[in-house]
Amino acid sequence: MRKWKIALGTAVALGAISVASVHLLDMGNLRLSASTAGAAPAPAAFVMPVPVANVVKKTIPIYLDYAARIEPIRSITLQARVPGYLQEQTAQDGADVRQGDILYKISPDDFQAALDQAKAQVQRDTATLDYARSNLGRGTELAKSGYLDKDSFDQRTSTLREAQASLALNQAAVRTAELNLSYAEIHAPFTGRLGRNQASVGTLVSVAGTVLNTLVQLDPIYVTFNPSETDLAEIEQARAAGPIDVEVLLPGETESTQKGELTFIDNTVDHSTGTITARATIGNAKFMLMPGQYVRVRLHIRQQPDALMVPQTALGSSQLGKYLYVVGKGNTVDQRLVSLGPTSGDLVAILSGVAEGDQVITGNLQKIGPGMPISPLPQKPAT
Repeated sequence: MRKWKIALGTAVALGAISVASVHLLDMGNLRLSASTAGAAPAPAAFVMPVPVANVVKKTIPIYLDYAARIEPIRSITLQARVPGYLQEQTAQDGADVRQGDILYKISPDDFQAALDQAKAQVQRDTATLDYARSNLGRGTELAKSGYLDKDSFDQRTSTLREAQASLALNQAAVRTAELNLSYAEIHAPFTGRLGRNQASVGTLVSVAGTVLNTLVQLDPIYVTFNPSETDLAEIEQARAAGPIDVEVLLPGETESTQKGELTFIDNTVDHSTGTITARATIGNAKFMLMPGQYVRVRLHIRQQPDALMVPQTALGSSQLGKYLYVVGKGNTVDQRLVSLGPTSGDLVAILSGVAEGDQVITGNLQKIGPGMPISPLPQKPAT
């Protein structure tokens, strides 16, 4: 009897717990329904805004680029043509001089004395020649009348010829003395710039090889470079069409300030390097180019029409090569592998992979990938 009462009490308790659980579950569902009914809708997926630019067609110049070095058109060592003591340096070290300017003076005293002596000798010979001519004239009249024998007449003739020869010799001595005196002044043979003086005033200058200075022509100037033999045919084809313009870029420059023209291509390809020597002549009025300097040159060989151009900033790189992100269908990212052509300013030519009118993505490239939705932000057309 006791066991039966215990079992009945347990069943009643379990029933009460079940009723309470159902009641609590219903209350929780009511609260959850109320909470769900008042919540905001889920936010839409984020779409990355990206700047874009149209692929454009334009005509661009085609260049061949080379490393080059600057060489002077003329460079000479200044030496004396006559010996003597160096009297004066009239142009300072590093001076820019013009053709004909006096650069150095050698003491002229000895040369002036030699000139004076030669002139005096000419005066004496002139007087002797005048007397010999007069004497021969008288002898001719006497010989006709029989008062002068043939031997005496011949002697007078010989004397005249000796006087003529002596005069001619001393006249040559005068010209030599005048030249030597002029050589005492050393003039600039062409317009250029002096180097560092190598003979102090008072130095005994010899003709054997006393170096005074160097003179280098700076304007115009040569730019020498070495195209490969594979470029030679293209260069010659451009030369056949007309003069080839050449631009010189100094280290650190992106735009040329010095321009000239291709003026020389050698007649032999170097078999050891497969290159040929070429040279351009460049105006250098501001002396920005100096002999021995290394620069870059660009040969403008032709114009390329209808090149498809995109900003260089739009290019990406992967193990497969260069690529562009293009706005695809439904404003999604489309990745295109491309082949590159020449550059022009901030633009690069695309040989394959895009078409005119395509929109390439130029920014936020690290934040997007193929198939990703985007919001294009058009920029100004590439120029």
